[in-house]
Amino acid sequence: MTSAKEFHPARVQPNVMRMETPDESLAAAAAQGDRDAFAALLARHYDRILGLSFRLTGSRAEAEDLTQDICCALPAKLESYRRAARFSTWLYRVTVNAAHDRRRRAATRAKAADGWGDWEVARRDGMAEDRAVRDWLHRAMGGLPPELRDTVALTLGEELSQAEAAEVLGVSEGTIAWRMSEVKKRLRASARAEGMI
Repeated sequence: MTSAKEFHPARVQPNVMRMETPDESLAAAAAQGDRDAFAALLARHYDRILGLSFRLTGSRAEAEDLTQDICCALPAKLESYRRAARFSTWLYRVTVNAAHDRRRRAATRAKAADGWGDWEVARRDGMAEDRAVRDWLHRAMGGLPPELRDTVALTLGEELSQAEAAEVLGVSEGTIAWRMSEVKKRLRASARAEGMI
């Protein structure tokens, strides 16, 4: 199958008829090598992948890199899509898993470097690049553990219901409710510590 980079939505205009075809049908056709179906899927979901990637990484540059990685891997991954879930739910799961993989790789590279001190310096340098566009809430959200940040990105950022977020993350709906409660508690504590309330 051809590389996903050839199908960037800015470069390819999918067939108008394809834009009315359900995602699941497009995914099945794209898995069989239909370039127009793949182009239609990317045109329809590229901004969604990029938006979720940004919420998961907190960095525009990382989000763009992650989105490109996902788009490049998507042709092969489509072969595993079985319509057990809606295509958008499956795509959210692919994006969350790709972000987790990126975090694990970054942590492994950091440990292999000269130590955690170097990793912390690099992390702060990266954060400084984006600091101008972040407000207090964004900084506070960035300090949450990945599972809480993932939950917030899906429920608030993507406006999924708790049941939908639970399906994407592979946890119970009760776990999502608990995580959202924990996020509120942590944000209140952070706001108090910084004198915001």
